[in-house]
Amino acid sequence: MYQENIVLCSASKYAQKYYLNEDFDNLPEEVKKELQIMCVLFTEDIGGVIILEFDVDGNLQIKTEAYEEDLLYDEIGSVLKVKQLREDKKELFEQLEQYFQAFF
Repeated sequence: MYQENIVLCSASKYAQKYYLNEDFDNLPEEVKKELQIMCVLFTEDIGGVIILEFDVDGNLQIKTEAYEEDLLYDEIGSVLKVKQLREDKKELFEQLEQYFQAFF
């Protein structure tokens, strides 16, 4: 078993980059594309960085962060957007958790 969280994917408004952990390369292309679109749109809308990671129990966590001096980052919007993502992508997130628990 692993001791710390494992990043699934992330996107950064600052670096204007998207990252998918290579350990998840064998996910279906549609899922990888959906994750990329979701993360990039989040950072375009809210700003900052979004990170999707699995905790030690295999639960998918959504984290956001921003530079302290980033006045354009919408902190309240980030909380609301994460809540909306959890509702809208509930089935996807549950499937990702099942995938993670089966393969890791």
